[in-house]
Amino acid sequence: MSNKDFCLSSYIAFRYIWKEGMDFYPGFRHHNYEPIPKEEQIPVVTSADIDREIQRQMDALYARYDHIGILLSGGMDSANLAAYLRPGSHAYTFTSDTGVFDADVERAAKYCRKFGLQHHLIDIDFDDFKRYTPIVMAAKDAPVHSIEPQIYKAAIQARKDGVEMVLVGESADLIFGGMDKLITPEWTFDAFVRRYTFLDPELVLANPVSQAELYEPYRVGTDGIDVMRFMDEVFAIESSSSYLNAFGVARMPYYDPYARLVMAEPLDMQRVRNGEPKYLVRGLYAMKYPELEIPFKMPMPRPVDTIFKDWTGPTRKEFRKDIPMQELTGNQKWQLWCAEQFLNLFD
Repeated sequence: MSNKDFCLSSYIAFRYIWKEGMDFYPGFRHHNYEPIPKEEQIPVVTSADIDREIQRQMDALYARYDHIGILLSGGMDSANLAAYLRPGSHAYTFTSDTGVFDADVERAAKYCRKFGLQHHLIDIDFDDFKRYTPIVMAAKDAPVHSIEPQIYKAAIQARKDGVEMVLVGESADLIFGGMDKLITPEWTFDAFVRRYTFLDPELVLANPVSQAELYEPYRVGTDGIDVMRFMDEVFAIESSSSYLNAFGVARMPYYDPYARLVMAEPLDMQRVRNGEPKYLVRGLYAMKYPELEIPFKMPMPRPVDTIFKDWTGPTRKEFRKDIPMQELTGNQKWQLWCAEQFLNLFD
């Protein structure tokens, strides 16, 4: 079924089309990530368990591939995975002249020196967004997340370098309690809806369609919400679908060892609230990098704040004429820019 207004509202609100079978135009079919089935997940209790199970997965991968690379940021998740790579493996870190990646590059370089990895910097600028965004959108039949053009550029470079498989650590946040700002407050239903909605369609679209249907199955009582189940069933798809699409378009296999794991014991919310999110992953980092301070959570940066600083907004009829552009973040402006590019290409 095609419904442009619904799909545009879903993308603006959640950065993907959440409803299966709903697409922008006849003949289009968007592709969403399917989580690892529960019966295939591996339960872990301690950081040592994670270490053992990732090593087993890496042994199985190296039985199939000689050349495994990694998307390496300055954070814990990918840094931990770097420790399992063979010396000489290729590691890819994003950079740009905006300076937004500087901390990532500095820390990633330390990891590469420790394990003897070949460190490649993937420079990202507005020309890259203009060049690669149409490619990943055409494959997805939908507008995309701002990390997708970056991942695509890194993936095609990895293929040129002879890499056969790229490791990512994308799932660790979701599985091990890294989304602390979303999961720790005692949310009311309406407050969580406002917090999770990336950009309100009513603020920016001429014909917004309510997306309340996505949240209702997670309502508890009159005004509560099952946040953990929502994160497992909704956020996981939004986040991982970006990697699935970008790597798929580049014809580069990728693998996330964290995605196969599950906490065997309930998340200790007290530890998370006390400033120790992802405490099991932090423990693994301490094992692999005892000489380094454990870094704070570092999401993959994008240079969108600088690139879209002076952008005046979309002009197509699908968008409101009174959008308060000065109040939007760089990533929210990217959403509007990307949506307009998609409509220009396919409408």
